[in-house]
Amino acid sequence: MNDSMIFALDFDGVICDSAVETAITGWKAASQIWKDMPEQVPPELIELFRLVRPNIETGYEAILAMRLLHNKESIEDIHQNYDSKIKALLLEANVDINELKHLFGNTRDAWINNDLSDWVNMNPLFKDIATKLQQLSAQSTWYIVTTKQERFVNQILKANGIELEPERIFGLDRNMNKVELLKDLLKVHPNQTIVFVEDRLPTLLNVLKTPELSSIQRVLALWGYNTAEDKAFAAQQALTLQHLEDFLTF
Repeated sequence: MNDSMIFALDFDGVICDSAVETAITGWKAASQIWKDMPEQVPPELIELFRLVRPNIETGYEAILAMRLLHNKESIEDIHQNYDSKIKALLLEANVDINELKHLFGNTRDAWINNDLSDWVNMNPLFKDIATKLQQLSAQSTWYIVTTKQERFVNQILKANGIELEPERIFGLDRNMNKVELLKDLLKVHPNQTIVFVEDRLPTLLNVLKTPELSSIQRVLALWGYNTAEDKAFAAQQALTLQHLEDFLTF
């Protein structure tokens, strides 16, 4: 590892396999909006959620994704018409995005307050990631760049014995997209190589088309939430595709 490298790591899908917890929280929140949904999420819908997870940029969208799955929308149809379907649900429920973000965060907070260990268990880190992060802390400088609320990132890191200063966690609370956050990191580290590790292809494509970010190394985390189509398309772009074992030894 080159100690002049600065790592900017996405959280969900790179560090944390949060799909099960996100699906359950999304369902619990959705059942507060749509009363025809039972309180407990059917286990088969949690597995289906993994297949639609690559569409989701920010956690609150899990509320809408779980509603679509409850409505027996096909995975293919969700992939192809995701934006129009979630807009239709927002209109149907007469809620806005800020309300959903608030509901999603409150639903998570309630789960944490009621049973922290259960919530943490539903947010496992990917295999050997904790060791990798401890190595980074000793040998390099690293940041988390995520659309997750920062307090939830802190809870999961703390539960896994990982120390990271709060000012190195850039989350939803900042009200900035990842392109803007990476531009800020370049200003802080102008003479160092920033390695951005992200599992969501659209985010990496946004970085690719931003000239000011051309010096950043862009890594697609193949172990995260991306589809076979994403992987095939990414292989034709100016991206580095990494399996988990490659990242662990990077």
